[in-house]
Amino acid sequence: MHHDLVEGKRWISERRFLHGLNYCMVLPGPEAQQLATYIGWLMHRTWGGIVAGALFVLPSLVVLIALSWLYMAYGDVPAVAGILYGIKPAVVAIVLHAAWRIGTRALKRPTLWTIAAAAFVAIFAFRVPFPLIVLAAGLIGYIGGRVAPREFAVGSAHGETSGAHVPAMIDDDTPTPPHARFRWSRLALVVAISVALWLFGLAMLVASFGPGSTLPRMGWFFTKAALLTFGGAYAVLPYVYQGAVETYAWLTPVQMVDGLALGETTPGPLIMVVAFVGFVGGWTKAIFGPDALAHAGIAGACVATFFTFLPSFLFILAGGPLVETTHGQLRFTAPLSGITAAVVGVIVNLAMFFAWHVFWPHGWNVDGALHGIDPIGLLIGGVAAVALFRFKAGVIPVIVACGATGLALRLMLPVS
Repeated sequence: MHHDLVEGKRWISERRFLHGLNYCMVLPGPEAQQLATYIGWLMHRTWGGIVAGALFVLPSLVVLIALSWLYMAYGDVPAVAGILYGIKPAVVAIVLHAAWRIGTRALKRPTLWTIAAAAFVAIFAFRVPFPLIVLAAGLIGYIGGRVAPREFAVGSAHGETSGAHVPAMIDDDTPTPPHARFRWSRLALVVAISVALWLFGLAMLVASFGPGSTLPRMGWFFTKAALLTFGGAYAVLPYVYQGAVETYAWLTPVQMVDGLALGETTPGPLIMVVAFVGFVGGWTKAIFGPDALAHAGIAGACVATFFTFLPSFLFILAGGPLVETTHGQLRFTAPLSGITAAVVGVIVNLAMFFAWHVFWPHGWNVDGALHGIDPIGLLIGGVAAVALFRFKAGVIPVIVACGATGLALRLMLPVS
């Protein structure tokens, strides 16, 4: 998004892009989809936000429904397993590259680098919950913005001297458009419509299937998942696992891990794994009978997606004017700068998590020649990293190339 919207199309300046990203990071729910909604809303009013946010989700929903159907109908498909084998090492490189891209733009001061390092140590070594890391980073930013404002200012001398500023459609000094200015009447209208949509959707499910049936339970469960969890997909996954696997038995632990693998390697936000959970839950519970399992899965995926993403539209369409009234004000931007720095450290931890499970698929083996490491996977990940960092290759070409490599290896070698 940064490459295309900031550097390529010049729809929005870097400072306003990062400010919107900071705001989305403190909200519960998927920050990438919320950022897309925010930029669409800022450029083209409410319908622009709805279109941008919806089209950010719909393609991955369609892809995941198709993959989930293949998964449930045909089980372990060797070709799909081979493609995933090649893509997983690329995911490690992609996550590391994401941390590097955000870090080089957001960590302009030693204090911010320190916050990023501390966040990494906190979540990696001490398993500190992500919401506590966000709270601590925001508090440090708030205090630091008053004590040492230069350390938390958006932008820096490095960025200012790196080259001429290329004008953007929504630039640093572009006045706030009329529709983005705060009005109590507009806030009340957005909240009322969002709540009405939620109540109508849940009421229709209850009226059609009964209050204790699978689809209404999914609607309520994924609403809570959207509202009560912070920190992106990997913060919500433990909650989804506990409810979907242990409480409601919509799917098994093994199926949950497989769904996460599909979510990792499917274009779109990782939180779209909820569509897989909904599909498998609808299929497993046979909510439309044994002869309509696919239809049940599609219904479950759509319900899970709708109730997961509806709050995100509310947060952006209702809170967007707040973003516009606070950009450039250090008392608001300093805490968000601290949070962005902490998120960089958390993303590095995510890359470490991926690397461990991808490059040591069976764990550390002291007696093994390579201590359990998968040399082929490590080689694929290394090549992907070189392509991203050294040759500035796009993410999609890297994923396609690594997936094709994994498929070829699956056909030629007994890859595990």
